[in-house]
Amino acid sequence: MAATSDPIGFVARLPAKTILDEVQRAPEIFTSIKALIDSRRSAGRFILTGSANVLLVPDLADSLAGRMGILRLHPLSQSELDGQKPRFIQALLRGSMQTELCEPLGRDLTKRIARGGFPAALARKGDSRQRAWYRDYVETHIQRDVRDLSRIRSLDTLPKLMRMAASHTARLVNVSDLSAPFELTRQSIHDHVTLLERVFLIERLPSWHTNQMSRLVKRPKLHLCDTGMACAILGVDVRRLEDDRTLLGSMLETFVLQELRRQSTANADPVEFYHYRDRDDYEVDIVIEGGGVIAGVEVKAASTIKESDLRGLRKLQTMAGKRFACGVVLYDGSATIRFGKSLYAVPIRKVWEST
Repeated sequence: MAATSDPIGFVARLPAKTILDEVQRAPEIFTSIKALIDSRRSAGRFILTGSANVLLVPDLADSLAGRMGILRLHPLSQSELDGQKPRFIQALLRGSMQTELCEPLGRDLTKRIARGGFPAALARKGDSRQRAWYRDYVETHIQRDVRDLSRIRSLDTLPKLMRMAASHTARLVNVSDLSAPFELTRQSIHDHVTLLERVFLIERLPSWHTNQMSRLVKRPKLHLCDTGMACAILGVDVRRLEDDRTLLGSMLETFVLQELRRQSTANADPVEFYHYRDRDDYEVDIVIEGGGVIAGVEVKAASTIKESDLRGLRKLQTMAGKRFACGVVLYDGSATIRFGKSLYAVPIRKVWEST
């Protein structure tokens, strides 16, 4: 391969505008690209793409620091699939939810969860063919990219660990639980999880805290990066999701988190995501921080809302103080309902529909 055997010559022969795919597989070229950029600065001269987090490839991060912009391409959001231009995150951070009526999603919601957002999977006709694409994607991704990024010998563990992670999505990370089926140390499992994170298959959602919160549970939550992928790994279809309410609740929480993450990339200002849980069993599924304010999102796989469903949001409101902008409980109902100052129940479809 010319890029690795003669990186200087390879880069010198590149056209003025070049796209290089899977750059993490040829870190030898980064120094040469740096030299070429420094000799003549031109925005967009190189577009470097890859299926692993390039910031975790030391040679790339060190060579091109200050010389590149980073854009993560997520799977398609529901707003993109429906051709909508939502303002949900902006409304949350402004604290301005509008009370209105709409139709519940019903079975369409479980269909959206099960299909996920990868374009190549969605292009296949039939649910079984879509699930097969996701399974093949995970297998080839692990066999190709993880081998390039790591010298871990027990790579055969990773597909099984992915299945464990899918069954644990939206739960607090517990390395002991994840390592139980394997003859590996806690540190080895931690390294495996980090690898799967680097290739965008899973993510850890950190806990939100302030200096005054001594009773906080600081463990991150584990989430799959796409619910279509998670369902395919577990062999779950729409009917099974409907029958298993516990699994539906976990998948729905991951589904909402990933939808909000995908939408947030269009925000001019950065938005950070967390979860909240303390030792008194108060919790909020998703905490959003942006522009100096805090918003909370609780996700319920139900068509009705009770006052007790807002207990975690009320605790977050107290802890955040003046920084608290808004808290919502998302549910599959028909009305946006106000529950006191800055607290609402909101139909889940309003997350991606234009408002």
